[in-house]
Amino acid sequence: INHGLLSVVTANLIFNFINENETVQAIKIAERWVTNTGDEVNIDQYEKVTFWHPASSTTTQVKLWRDYLMEHKILQPFKQAFREIYLLTEAEVNTRTYSNRMASHILKQHQYVTLAKGRNWTARLIGAWDGGDLDTAALVLPEYNLIAEYWVNALNADDAFNDTGIWNYVTTDQIRFVDTTTNELVELINVPAIPFSETLRDVDLFVGVASVGNDPTWQDSGGLPAYRDYWQSYSFGDLSEVAKNRKEILTGLIPRLKIANVTTIEDKFVVVKGKLRTYKIHIGSTNILMEPNDQYLCIVPDRSKKDTTENVYLPFEGDNGLSVILSKAFLLAADDTITDSTITSQINR
Repeated sequence: INHGLLSVVTANLIFNFINENETVQAIKIAERWVTNTGDEVNIDQYEKVTFWHPASSTTTQVKLWRDYLMEHKILQPFKQAFREIYLLTEAEVNTRTYSNRMASHILKQHQYVTLAKGRNWTARLIGAWDGGDLDTAALVLPEYNLIAEYWVNALNADDAFNDTGIWNYVTTDQIRFVDTTTNELVELINVPAIPFSETLRDVDLFVGVASVGNDPTWQDSGGLPAYRDYWQSYSFGDLSEVAKNRKEILTGLIPRLKIANVTTIEDKFVVVKGKLRTYKIHIGSTNILMEPNDQYLCIVPDRSKKDTTENVYLPFEGDNGLSVILSKAFLLAADDTITDSTITSQINR
């Protein structure tokens, strides 16, 4: 932890300090190790150190750590305290060996496979050839003698494949775990909490990034006509764990922003009262509806422009969706100053 090189990587992270009598979580602040209540910890009395994972703590402890980071404006190098946690549901207990929690989504296949490989899953592109109608992505978890599997199927609609025969879209199916020592399916109730949570977090990332529901132009550009209901339901439907996490952060963050007097959180939306109209930004997809008639507003983020949220404190890096929501909120709070005709033509319609 105090290693010259590793200390840069481990700065602002929470650790478990363990001895035969107790386990204490602490973070290093100004050369002092402290708990989430600010009590100092003498780490020399502990024999073992491990990374802390929120799935191994109570909801109360996780909230205390999140509140501590927000109060002290501590930036973690990756999501730790604010990491999404996926606990076993009653439905998954009943299905026993598989989870349908991430099933029935439509993903852009190339984007999904790239994401999966980037997270150390084995996944392949499938196409319009014999045997090219399904794939099982796999993640090896050697520490637990498990392999996690995520099933996807080709979406064969309107000849939706590219010049090389690769399907543009896939639909998602079950998540399963296989015991590598017996090659048998493992009942989900017997999968340890951390690998279960991390596996579903990966898959939620695949869905959250690669779903066509996140593409503000997909419906207007044609998409797949038979699946437009999916786009609508995903774009403005129930929040995923990632989005629920975003909502918690935004709840604490918005009152500190200069747009706080015109911005609130209502159910699944960040609601912004502009000078011209009121806007509802979905916390999951970041897509926008305009009141009073829930007219869809298409805003494609311009990455060439300066990020208006760059001076806003966030407790971790890497959630692009959170930044997009804040950027849109700042933009729409001053909707009377927008000059982009592709946006103003929709607002004034």
